[in-house]
Amino acid sequence: MANLNDLTPGNWNIDAAHSTVGFVARHLMISKVRGSFGSFSGTVVVAAEPLSSTVTASVDIASISTGDEGRDSHLRGTDFFDAETHPTMVFVSTGIKDKGSAFVLTGDLTVKGVTKSVDFALEFDGVSPDPWGGTRVGFTAETEISRKEFGLEWNVALETGGVLVGDKVKIQLEIEAVRAA
Repeated sequence: MANLNDLTPGNWNIDAAHSTVGFVARHLMISKVRGSFGSFSGTVVVAAEPLSSTVTASVDIASISTGDEGRDSHLRGTDFFDAETHPTMVFVSTGIKDKGSAFVLTGDLTVKGVTKSVDFALEFDGVSPDPWGGTRVGFTAETEISRKEFGLEWNVALETGGVLVGDKVKIQLEIEAVRAA
């Protein structure tokens, strides 16, 4: 198991080419639609005491991809994210707690101009040198939010009961960061 004490204090920049910012939402109450954002950036500032470290990240809403351009365009539009008015989703951490074999990363998530505190279940996946002389670190994190709490309220009632798009959305992160020089 990876040990947080293996982290070298300093700035670590998220490597978007080796990271994923994904999500899962219910569709028609019977299936799940997965998507991701292709453009994002962020920094992990590792403190001498690792639980005092911080994370900041920004996601480009226009980079959303669910595998269906019609749906992606709808998600970028005013019914959902309103990417033209609110082009980014931002996360700023406020604390990290040790929960034994895992951690809880708490922070302020801002979506569509609405900021709410969220808790991510966080796993530290380890540290490794890379072939180019750098050092990399990996994290996995997941949380579930209510999209309605962030102003993403559009929906359609179904004749059979229920709604077209579920309220709960899982956010799933696979993050690799490289130590800044």
